[in-house]
Amino acid sequence: MLAIAILLTGYSIFSAIILAFTHFNSHYYPEQPQIRIMGILLVLILAGLQLVHFLYLYSDLFYMQNGFYLILLFSVAPAFYLFSKPLLKGAVEFHPTDLIHLLPVIVAPWLTLSMALPLSFAVGAAYLLWLAHGVYALREQRSRFNLEIAMLSITFVIAVIVLIMGFTLPIMENKLFFSLYASSIGGAFIFMNLAIALSPQLPSKIVEAAEEVYTNTTLANINCDEAMQQLSVLMKDAKVYEDPRLNLNSLASRLDLSGHQLSELINTHLGKGFSRYIREQRVEAAKAMLLAEPSASVLSVGLSVGFTSQSNFYDAFREITDMTPGKYRKINTANTPE
Repeated sequence: MLAIAILLTGYSIFSAIILAFTHFNSHYYPEQPQIRIMGILLVLILAGLQLVHFLYLYSDLFYMQNGFYLILLFSVAPAFYLFSKPLLKGAVEFHPTDLIHLLPVIVAPWLTLSMALPLSFAVGAAYLLWLAHGVYALREQRSRFNLEIAMLSITFVIAVIVLIMGFTLPIMENKLFFSLYASSIGGAFIFMNLAIALSPQLPSKIVEAAEEVYTNTTLANINCDEAMQQLSVLMKDAKVYEDPRLNLNSLASRLDLSGHQLSELINTHLGKGFSRYIREQRVEAAKAMLLAEPSASVLSVGLSVGFTSQSNFYDAFREITDMTPGKYRKINTANTPE
């Protein structure tokens, strides 16, 4: 058990650094700066905890009573909450009242380890109840977001296991407890990387699901049919999706709508979120271009229709067509009569 825990602490530290530099960027979290910042902060907090665990498990250096460790310990739950809130509530903006979540972090250095560990897990329990409610609220979208809801549910189960384990500390030997705790964090990193690999667009999909659940109607005084017709013209004739900088607010302004109004318009009339809608428009244009210009490289096609990178293009194309752009071109070219 000790050897596994040590391996998982090392894995966690390097995984956190890689995630911070490669995953939490505007590619996966467009127009979601709070999620990006809190995501980076969360993985670095977990990496800090794992570094202290590694020093103890490998070298018997017991730094758990240090104020730095206690601050990290109490930072996990608030950081996860501030990361998850915009996802589960439909891109909610940061509010000054969110600063109240820093209170446990401020108090942490003044506590002893024997007080801090059970108290931090008790605080975590309160956040878990909020997470459970957030996941449950998305149940209506289960048919369209099966994988995403399942991943959120697994995250909740892992957190519950860690919570239960935290309250066993008084009857458990220190080394065993921190081995299990470090292994749980390492397991969470493995699951996180697996989730990202299976569903690269996971964050935007969850936001889309949450927007459909929580958005109040903003279309009472809008001629929706006319707005949808104008949107169609912008896509088919103006091809605004070709602009890689296109976002919800910039497109909404061209329709004399607010971002919330456009988001609801697309959700209610097309049954999808803004990000998915734009990806579909770009992929449809790419499909036509792949066949019309057989000598054009796949990358040039992706960039021409508004994607910002080859990986971005491939992820979206696979998501929508279940095949790569190259395979699509090969199959459809082979089926084209001479």
